[in-house]
Amino acid sequence: MLRAPAVLIVFLLSVAQHGRSQSYNAIYSFGDSISDTGNLCTGSGGCPSWRTTGQPPYGNTHFGRPTGRCTDGRVVVDFLAEHFGLPLLPPSKASSGDFKKGANMAIIGATTMDFDFFKSHGLGNSIWNNGPLGTQIQWFQQLMPAICGTDCKSYLNNSLFVVGEFGGNDYNAPLFGGKPMAEVRTYVPQIVDKITSSLEALIELGAVEMLVPGVLPIGCFPLYLTLYPSSNKDDYDEIGCLKSFNNLSSYHNDLLKQAVSGLQSKHAGVRLMYADFYAQVADMVRSPETFGLKYGLRVCCGAGGQGRYNYNNRARCGMAGASACSDPEKHLVWDGIHLTDAAYRAVADGWLNGTYCSPGILLR
Repeated sequence: MLRAPAVLIVFLLSVAQHGRSQSYNAIYSFGDSISDTGNLCTGSGGCPSWRTTGQPPYGNTHFGRPTGRCTDGRVVVDFLAEHFGLPLLPPSKASSGDFKKGANMAIIGATTMDFDFFKSHGLGNSIWNNGPLGTQIQWFQQLMPAICGTDCKSYLNNSLFVVGEFGGNDYNAPLFGGKPMAEVRTYVPQIVDKITSSLEALIELGAVEMLVPGVLPIGCFPLYLTLYPSSNKDDYDEIGCLKSFNNLSSYHNDLLKQAVSGLQSKHAGVRLMYADFYAQVADMVRSPETFGLKYGLRVCCGAGGQGRYNYNNRARCGMAGASACSDPEKHLVWDGIHLTDAAYRAVADGWLNGTYCSPGILLR
């Protein structure tokens, strides 16, 4: 039996690995501030003056300047693009962007539901409805001629679509607006139905590989922990997060997982991957050291605050007097509600290898 030379074996392995890194021709992302790569700050006016994400120290860790990302560096879709050998996704609103290898429709403040939904619940003055999910799909459709011309089905068959997370701002608005939790929970089925119909719309456009993240455990955000403290220890779970808020996230994710499973059964030629943002972030709070971090619930950027969270809602990251910690690579939480570059890297790894994604992106 002939044996291949060791050098040839190494060469073939490197070719196989390189081929795998190029397994997508593009990534198209939809979402909110968890994944925006600059849409809100794109244009002649730059970032709105009232958005602190356009101010240092946002972006300092990786880019050395603010980029419109709500973190100190990169977000999850950046790490996915890097893994597959693709350029970082340009915001879809970039006038000079080349979108053939990817585009990011995500924008800070995005919701699943349109403005009329919030208005019907008395939240017309409480919601900053900026590029909801349906609008983002319209933005993508406007880009399609430049992306794939008249043969979009075959081109998009080999693209990765990252849809979400969606839902976070749909719940932030009523909760911050003073709506009782019992009422907010009644919104969940409608929100998940809208996400489901939007996934169907993208499948109709040609999406085949679809990554669908659930919402994060909002009861673990220092913002919520600071705004809604309780003297009753039973209101907190074993890792120090607020149960009622996390139960809302879990309810949303349970319905979303059922919806994704139903879509998978309906569309045999499509691969739908559910990314468990909730479980991973909860594990990072529980055991940050497992992910190369040191601090779970302590905020890195801001003017500091009393208590274990180091969060001050009146002097948030990017505001006058605020500054960043010297070791963001050791923190899970960047500004009270968004994660750090280091945390997002760990999240991306968990989605790629399947630890927190079913099936894992690489398990094709």
